[in-house]
Amino acid sequence: MRHLEALAASLPDHCKDLRLNLLSLLASESLPRNVSWSIALSSATFIGRAPAFVDATLADAREVLTPAEVADAQAAAALMGMTTVYYRTRHLIGKPSYSDRRAGLRMNYMTRPQAGKILFEQCALACSAIAGCEYCIKAHEKTLLDQGITEDQVHEIFRLASVISGFAVAVEVARNSVVPES
Repeated sequence: MRHLEALAASLPDHCKDLRLNLLSLLASESLPRNVSWSIALSSATFIGRAPAFVDATLADAREVLTPAEVADAQAAAALMGMTTVYYRTRHLIGKPSYSDRRAGLRMNYMTRPQAGKILFEQCALACSAIAGCEYCIKAHEKTLLDQGITEDQVHEIFRLASVISGFAVAVEVARNSVVPES
């Protein structure tokens, strides 16, 4: 976790809470280590802001994750980048004339991820939460609960996704911070 720790150390004091939250959640045993790091990677990639944050997360994740887990985390971010826009927009319009239509979007990877369906779904849920897509959140949460993931674990996924989102903003804040004069 040396890349993220170095990035966290560079944050200004007014972003200390994000630094502490991120390091704490990634060290937590609430989720298996590979799940936490897959969620962190997919969330940071999905957000896409603060390239230094994405690069640091990827570098540290590669020390924990298998190549298949890295691929699934990145695929979840990419596919959720498409599906959350589509389903959120369709839901917001609220017309049956749209919601009754077939999406017609290729999402085959979701059915056969390399490292396993449950891990992919956990990453997809985190990205859905960041996007605020009600349809996607409910669909991925249901799939996970049906597969034996507990509500406590789902809650941890939401916590980690929210901290990743806030940390990405904190990295941007640090990049643009004005150092106060003494």
